[in-house]
Amino acid sequence: MNSLLFSPLTLKSITFKNRIVISPMCQYSATDGFANDWHLVHLGSRAAGGAGLLIQEATAVSPEARISPEDLGLWKDEHIEKLQSINQFIKSQNAIPGIQLAHAGRKASVSAPWLGNKRLSENEGGWTTVAPSSIAYHENETAPIALDNQGIQKVLTDFQSATRRAVEAGYQVLEIHAAHGYLLHQFLSPLTNQRTDEYGGSFENRIRLTLETVTAVQAEWPSNLPLFVRISATDWAEGGWSVEESVQLSQILKEKGVDLIDVSSGGLVSHQKITIGPNYQVPFAEKIKKETGIPTGAVGMITEAHQAENILSESQADLVFFARESLRNPNLGLDFATALKETVAWPKQYERAKTR
Repeated sequence: MNSLLFSPLTLKSITFKNRIVISPMCQYSATDGFANDWHLVHLGSRAAGGAGLLIQEATAVSPEARISPEDLGLWKDEHIEKLQSINQFIKSQNAIPGIQLAHAGRKASVSAPWLGNKRLSENEGGWTTVAPSSIAYHENETAPIALDNQGIQKVLTDFQSATRRAVEAGYQVLEIHAAHGYLLHQFLSPLTNQRTDEYGGSFENRIRLTLETVTAVQAEWPSNLPLFVRISATDWAEGGWSVEESVQLSQILKEKGVDLIDVSSGGLVSHQKITIGPNYQVPFAEKIKKETGIPTGAVGMITEAHQAENILSESQADLVFFARESLRNPNLGLDFATALKETVAWPKQYERAKTR
């Protein structure tokens, strides 16, 4: 059988051996932004497990950009060395290493999920958060500081510097995180952006920082390597960012040289009302792909090989992203090949287990 899930895809100079992507998933296991052996095993096992592209968790472009104190970072050159070794292993498995660069904005300075996911004070190792407007995520929280022009310029400089380090670390795909209620998404949505300057109000003003971030990243990112942007297609909340705006933004990003839109949704406001079920976000990826022509990635409650194959055969997306299912099964790529009766290379160390 010649499945689409196991067909190659070429974007710019990079060819993915299949359409299986390991979504960026926070591990809350770093110290001062530094990767360690947990990250090597987490990403390395999924590369050995047959995925075509692995995107490293939301990696902070500055200390204050972290979601939690345990997030990975790329704000200093010392972070590069361990990431280089992880990427070398990923490449040794014929997989592509990617990175997601992020700034958490008002959703920063919280504890890891198993420590309650609660806002941390400075006495608890937290820090002052920033946002487009001084609006807290939860009503009982201290409101973030609204970024001034100098603060916005620092964000752009931080993204550009982190991109330079990402190149040195050997990543072959870079994704800008403009989803899930983090800083760029906060600028996109009128629910969190109540500015009256050139970064607020109109659609053109609200997308300005995202476009400027793309430009800042492109100043350092090689033009022959793929650049992705992850967006939340809808806020799932009245008066918020809409699917129609997502289509508009995706068209502009395509014209700016972005290669793929990774289409997620939600995460901006605590009162969102999401209708969750298998493939619940896939129609957003399909709409953006069909209305703009830009390649898209589908994500969200995609758990089975035939389900992923169908998304591709219906031309709803070009890549399929797996998050929680890949946490449950690091060998997802190898298992899906078996389910779709595809012959794929296994790590030679594991080949004796290929046939039962």
